[in-house]
Amino acid sequence: MSSLNADQRTRDLADLADRGVVDVLVVGGGITGAGVALDAASRGLRTALVEKRDLAFGTSRWSSKLVHGGLRYLASGDVGIAYESALERSILMRRTAPHLVRPLPQLVPLVSGVAARQAVLTGIGFLAGDLLRRSARTPSAVLPAPRRVPAAQVRRMVPAIRQDRLRGALLSWDGQLTDDARLVVGVARTAAAHGAQVLTRCAAEQVTGDGAVLRDERTGETTRIRARAVINAAGVWAGEVAPGLRLRPSRGTHLVVDDSAFGGLDAGLTVPVPGTTNRYVFALPAGYGRAYVGLTDEEQTGPVPDVPAATTEEVRFLLRTINSALARPIRDADVLATFSGLRPLLDGGDGDSADLSRSHAVRTDDAGIVSVVGGKLTTYRTMAEDAVDATGLPARPCRTRDLPLLGAASPRQLSTVDAPLPLVARYGTEAPAVVATAGGDERLLEPIEGLGITPAELHYAVRHEGALDVEDLLDRRTRIGLVAADRERARPAAERALHEAPTGR
Repeated sequence: MSSLNADQRTRDLADLADRGVVDVLVVGGGITGAGVALDAASRGLRTALVEKRDLAFGTSRWSSKLVHGGLRYLASGDVGIAYESALERSILMRRTAPHLVRPLPQLVPLVSGVAARQAVLTGIGFLAGDLLRRSARTPSAVLPAPRRVPAAQVRRMVPAIRQDRLRGALLSWDGQLTDDARLVVGVARTAAAHGAQVLTRCAAEQVTGDGAVLRDERTGETTRIRARAVINAAGVWAGEVAPGLRLRPSRGTHLVVDDSAFGGLDAGLTVPVPGTTNRYVFALPAGYGRAYVGLTDEEQTGPVPDVPAATTEEVRFLLRTINSALARPIRDADVLATFSGLRPLLDGGDGDSADLSRSHAVRTDDAGIVSVVGGKLTTYRTMAEDAVDATGLPARPCRTRDLPLLGAASPRQLSTVDAPLPLVARYGTEAPAVVATAGGDERLLEPIEGLGITPAELHYAVRHEGALDVEDLLDRRTRIGLVAADRERARPAAERALHEAPTGR
């Protein structure tokens, strides 16, 4: 049963209360926790995932939506994580989620202000990144080799680029997700299809290495569950589950702007940060007439907030850097929204958070809790494999390297799916099921004004993707909620979906 909904949640909670025991209890419903649940369930282990809030509530929905090939880590000398990133990118794009990850061209424009030395170093970096691509056996048909392109092509791909002294650009390719939260939901639903019980609004309390007390956040009822292994995948909140774990969260902030500010992006625009050799600010096409500008790397001090907030200094830094490559600067008034995510980095002692390792770590504490922290969205699958291996439970070998997510298919196969192209781009081979949710009502298949999302998708999210309230629908099953005006325009459709969509089988 791959459908997640309120009725299935009730059945799973009752079943857990009756049985009282699982092989693996996963705490946390971000990309790492969902990946752990899929890895464990697909090995034949009885698995339950519990999440206090919603799938992708934390860091997993605040990423740049990029599936990185590891170039940044290569520049800092971390060859291991660079190769791991390139390999996992290849697995996502070719086998497990080709319906959700697409090739993205990225341009580094050669304008005044980009010194010749910086351009040479960037070009060498792109060649090294291409070596990673080839070592991961990613065909050039999936990700083409880097090259230099003339100024005329740069103007076509980024119409708002500065024209003065434009010497062309360096072009490379990476992977881009349709939506990071949608990847989390896809992994969680695939885990459910392999027998995992996926429970949101369900908090794990009094966690030990052999179980926890589960609290239904909707009713307040509690149930004690025993487990042969407990895996802490709570991200930046992992230290609350395993108190001995020391993290130093790093905040990455993005701006949301209208795509018209760039004249319509046909590529990612990457601008070197002045005075550095391996730091960049980028603008990425985000669909629905939006673009994202990011990324910062600032230490987050104090208690971990549910929803991190950008600082004025971060907004100014991002605008200042990206504007250095534009003919018309983006101003504060052009920023429609901001979003920030916290990287769950292990505390490495003194130094800037930007210098902390992005490698993941698996730790087992004195209570027997296995915690997995650090890492990147791109490498979630190998993080999950290592965490399940660390439990020492007898199980089948890991299968996830070749296990497609629900909806996955090759581009050729996706081109034959009988459904509107925007739905195929978001749901893959499950797009016809979204259409069927409309029940023949064509109004449900018409996009909500100016937003690109259809009411049928909201109905589908309630019936099959575990959405329990308006925030689930607007903030995580779709990204409508990023912009306040869009949220209010879509709220009536979300409320109708929650009221009208039956959630049973």
